[in-house]
Amino acid sequence: MKGTVGELGEFGLIRELTSRLTTTPAVRLGPGDDAAVVAAPDRRVVASTDILLEGRHFRRDWSTAYDVGRKAAAQNLADIAAMGAVPTALLLGLVVPADLPVTWAAELMDGLRDECQVAGAAVVGGDVVGGDTITVAITALGDLRNHEPVTRGGARPGDVVAVTGWLGWSAAGYAVLSRGFRSPRAFRSPRAFVEAHRRPEPPYHAGPAAAGLGATAMTDVSDGLVADLGHIAEASKCRIDLRSGLIDIPSQMSDIGQAVGVDPLQWVLTGGEDHAIVATFPPDVKLPARWKVIGEVLNPSALPQVTVDGAPWTSKGGWDHFGSIEDTQPRG
Repeated sequence: MKGTVGELGEFGLIRELTSRLTTTPAVRLGPGDDAAVVAAPDRRVVASTDILLEGRHFRRDWSTAYDVGRKAAAQNLADIAAMGAVPTALLLGLVVPADLPVTWAAELMDGLRDECQVAGAAVVGGDVVGGDTITVAITALGDLRNHEPVTRGGARPGDVVAVTGWLGWSAAGYAVLSRGFRSPRAFRSPRAFVEAHRRPEPPYHAGPAAAGLGATAMTDVSDGLVADLGHIAEASKCRIDLRSGLIDIPSQMSDIGQAVGVDPLQWVLTGGEDHAIVATFPPDVKLPARWKVIGEVLNPSALPQVTVDGAPWTSKGGWDHFGSIEDTQPRG
């Protein structure tokens, strides 16, 4: 795979990328035709799309192409799982400059393929276009398997708020990387935080399982816990109160926070990009050990829709694509 994508050409690049793919039983017709064919036994298809732009959502000096592929797939497949659906397929739209090494594009595809395998899905097609900036556009598909989708609008007063997956790990990893360290050894912390930023690990199976348990509302934590629960609170017309004492903060994260002068609770509440799954459940539901109750749903009041220990959370944070750097957690 020597040379650049420009030297290989569009169709040569497509052949190289598709040759690296695997399939699943849900894929009836994969890459190579005008469109793919994916089985939809439920007769409903859950779909989500997202875009990663170099310099805005990832940096090549921080992440390998394989990392970017894993991350691009994960954040889209997590959206499918957060609806209570099982991921089935992924489509790729790729914009690359002509001088990009072919190996970079190939390793990106390897990352997409491997993350899809974790979720039980497959890359089934897409498109490549020449352009000045690397852009990775993903569309993910999923199957509800005869369950109703779990939306953001079903939370009810009295429900508990529970989460599964990591919170704040990606933000802590970003804090390390942004200070010029490629490994958190500088903070005497495990490499896991930097790796969590480069390759999030959503708990895909927890989404459909939560639907089976009777979750009333659900979302993945992509923009920050407070921000994403705010979407549930707004859609459900309720207030959500989080209890900070119920939220686990690893000692290694506290070490990083102390080293950079940041309260790690800030990362947990506003960091985003871990793609944990947070859901509301009726109070009588017996939750498996993987779920951690961190708050409750209350009747709406004059207070903000999401509070922490009964008070407004006033610290800045959470991701906004059109916000200033000071108001958001930049994505790397």
